[in-house]
Amino acid sequence: MFPRASVLRKVLAFTFRLWARAPLLAGACAMAMLLATLTEVFVPLFAGRMIDAVGSGDGAAAWRAFAAIAGLGAGMVVLRHLGWWAITPLTLNMMRDVTQEAFARVQRLSTDWHANAFSGSTVRRITRGMWALDTLNDVMLLSLLPSLTVLVGTVILLAAHWPLLGLVTGVGALAYIALTVGLATRVLAPIARLSNQWDTRIGGVLADAIGTNAVVKAFGGEAGEDVLLARTVAKWRRRTHRTWMAFTWAGSGQSTLLWLIRIVVTGAALWLWADGSASAGDMAYVITTTLVLNGYLRDIGQHIHQLQRSVNEMEELVQLHDEPLGVADRAGARAIRVTAGAIRFEDVTFHYAGQDRPLYDRLSVTIPAGQRVGLVGPSGSGKTSFVKLIQRLYDVEGGRVTIDGQDLAQVTQASLRRQVAIVPQEPVLFHRTLADNIGYGRPDATRADIERAARLANAHDFITALPRGYRTLVGERGVKLSGGERQRVAIARAFLVDAPILILDEATSSLDSESEAAIQQAMERLMVGRTAIVIAHRLSTVRALDRILVFAGGRIVEDGTHDALLRSATGHYRRLFERQTGTATPEIVA
Repeated sequence: MFPRASVLRKVLAFTFRLWARAPLLAGACAMAMLLATLTEVFVPLFAGRMIDAVGSGDGAAAWRAFAAIAGLGAGMVVLRHLGWWAITPLTLNMMRDVTQEAFARVQRLSTDWHANAFSGSTVRRITRGMWALDTLNDVMLLSLLPSLTVLVGTVILLAAHWPLLGLVTGVGALAYIALTVGLATRVLAPIARLSNQWDTRIGGVLADAIGTNAVVKAFGGEAGEDVLLARTVAKWRRRTHRTWMAFTWAGSGQSTLLWLIRIVVTGAALWLWADGSASAGDMAYVITTTLVLNGYLRDIGQHIHQLQRSVNEMEELVQLHDEPLGVADRAGARAIRVTAGAIRFEDVTFHYAGQDRPLYDRLSVTIPAGQRVGLVGPSGSGKTSFVKLIQRLYDVEGGRVTIDGQDLAQVTQASLRRQVAIVPQEPVLFHRTLADNIGYGRPDATRADIERAARLANAHDFITALPRGYRTLVGERGVKLSGGERQRVAIARAFLVDAPILILDEATSSLDSESEAAIQQAMERLMVGRTAIVIAHRLSTVRALDRILVFAGGRIVEDGTHDALLRSATGHYRRLFERQTGTATPEIVA
C-alpha cells in the first residue's frame, strides 16, 4: 500500500492527468458549475432586498428584486445542465481509458506477479476503481467545487456588509471543514482501506472456487469452500461494520457542529438587528444564507467522506498503473528477425526472486538452427525455466540468451513471442469459439487455414461432430472439452502460427494412444525445418530427437542422442529411463 500521507496526492495526481487529456470538457464543467453556484449565493441577497422593498411599499424595487431572482434561477438551471452535459463524456472517457490501460498493464505484468495474484481480486480492483473514478469526478466537479464556491462567496458577501458576521461564519466553516478533513484522513481512511482489502479478498475467494469448480465437485469440497467463504465474509463484515459505524459517529459530530454554527450566526444577526445595524430584510437574508450555507457545509462533509472513500477504492487501481512490469522492453528495442532459429545461452546466470542460490550459474549451450532437442530431468531441475528464458518471461542476471545472434534483452517481447509457437502440457483456452481459439496466434487466418491446422492436429473430426462445429464455445478455460481435445486445439494453434521456433511441453501427454500416434506423425512433420525444443516427462517421446539435454540442479549434466546416453552405465539419463520403463538395458551397455 502507499504511505498514508501520499495516497490522496497520488490518486488526485492520477485523476488530474486524466483531466488533462480533455481540458476543454473538464474546464467547461468546472466553469459551468462555478457560475451556477454563484447564482445561488446572490439569491438570498435579492430575497432580502425584496422583503425590504415590500416592507417599505416600493413595488418597483420589489419587482426588480423578483426579476433578478427569477433570472438567477434560470441561469442556474442552464449552467448546471451545461456542467452535467460536459461531465458525462469526460467521465465515460476517463472510465474507458483507466479500464483499458489497467487491463493492458496487467496483461504485461511479469509471470511472477500473475502467479501471486488472484484473477478475481485483480478484476475487482479494476472495476471498483473504475466506478470510484465516476464518484470522484462527481464529488470534485459537481459537488465539492460548488460547495466551496458557496462558502467563499457567502463569507465575502457577509463580511462586506457586517464584518462580524463574516468572521463568525468563516471561522465556523473552517472549523467544520478542518474537523471533516481530519476525520476523513486520520480516522475513516485507514478503516475504509482495510474493509476494501477484505472486499478484494472476497472477489479472490469467489473466483478461485468458481473457476476450479470441477475440482471442488471431484473431492466433494462444497462444504469446505462454503466455510472458507464464510470466514472471509465474516472478517469483511467486521471490518465494514467498523467503517460504517465510524462514518455514523463522524456524521453525528459534524451535525452537532453545524447546529452550533447556525445558532451562533443567527444570534449574531439578531444582535445586529437589535442594535439597529440590520433591517428585517437583512435578517431574512442572513437566515436564508445561513440555511443555504449549512446545507452546503453538510454536503461538504458528505463530499469529503465520499472523496476519501473513492480515493481508497481507486488506490488499488492506481497501484496497478504504478506496478513495475518486471520484464520491460528496453529503450530502443527493435523487432527480432528470425531467419534460421539458432538459440544460444552464453554464460547465463539466473535465479528466481526469493531464492538464495541461482538456478543457472554461467550456463552455456548452443542449439543449432533446425535441431530437435529434448529437455529431460527431474522436477525443478531447470527444464521449464530454460524455455521461459527463451520466451523472455524473465530477464537473466548475467550473460545473455540469443536467437540468430540477437540478444533477447534488446528486442521487443511481442515480436519475439510471435516467433515462438508453444504447446503447453495443460493448455488453457478462452471462453470463445473453437475457431477463435485455434486462430488466436494468427488473427488474419482464414477458415481454410484454421481447418487445415485442425486436421494436422487430429482435431477436425471431433470439431465437426459438434452441433455448432468450429463455432462451438468451449467454456471458461475450455471446460467443455476433454483434456485430449483441449490438447489437440492447442496443437492446432501451434500448427497455424507456423513459427520458426517450436516449444512442446509433453504435447501428447493428454491424448489417447490412437490419437497420439496420428499427432506424433503430424508433429514430426511440423518440426522439420524448425528449431524444436521438447520438454519430456515421458522419455519415450524423445527417442527420435536429434539431441537430448539432461538437466539436474540447474546444470546440463549430459548431452547426446538417446542411444548414446543409454550407453553410460552410471549416467543420469540411463537411470531415468530405467526407472520409467522398469527394465535394465544391458544390451546397450555390452
